[in-house]
Amino acid sequence: MAYEYRRLTPQERETIIRQRIERRYPVHGPPHPYRHPGYYLITAATFEHKPIIADIERRTEFEIRLLSGLDNVQVDVFAWVVLPNHYHVLAGIDALEQLSTALKQLHGATSREWNIVDELTGKRRVWYQFSDRVIRNDPHFYSALDYIHYNPVKHGYVDSPYDWPWSSVHKYLEAHGREWLRAIWQAHPPLDFGDENAP
Repeated sequence: MAYEYRRLTPQERETIIRQRIERRYPVHGPPHPYRHPGYYLITAATFEHKPIIADIERRTEFEIRLLSGLDNVQVDVFAWVVLPNHYHVLAGIDALEQLSTALKQLHGATSREWNIVDELTGKRRVWYQFSDRVIRNDPHFYSALDYIHYNPVKHGYVDSPYDWPWSSVHKYLEAHGREWLRAIWQAHPPLDFGDENAP
């Protein structure tokens, strides 16, 4: 992320930029190397992970706008979680460009609105660019689903995934029950998708 980049030595920065250019990635943004239809884990964080979505009403409204915006571009959302400083979505995507456009519009609109409300117009960057990770197979899909649902616990917001309202875990609980969720968890424990070396 941008704030990690600032901590690097000039030599480390030069190496990263050279590698990005060689791979034809954006020089300072997260790469989006996969362009084919499929399942993806989408992640976006507020700039420097500041808790800009900490307000309950703001987070609730953002969750509604995120899901509505993805639905408008025919993205099939299978799981999601919205936290005070980032969100994850597990989605079936036909065109990554449509997703990118929808998220840029959402991020642009919320940045303007929140900076006006917080009286920080021109003083604060709200979002960092989104990243995506292609889902390889069914076990990877269910591990990503579990990772998303466990995220509020992982970050210390709640003791149980069921205690976090801004998550699809409640949709699965209602549709399939706690035993089904427990069986998926046991069969496909969450991977550390935040680790750059994770699959």
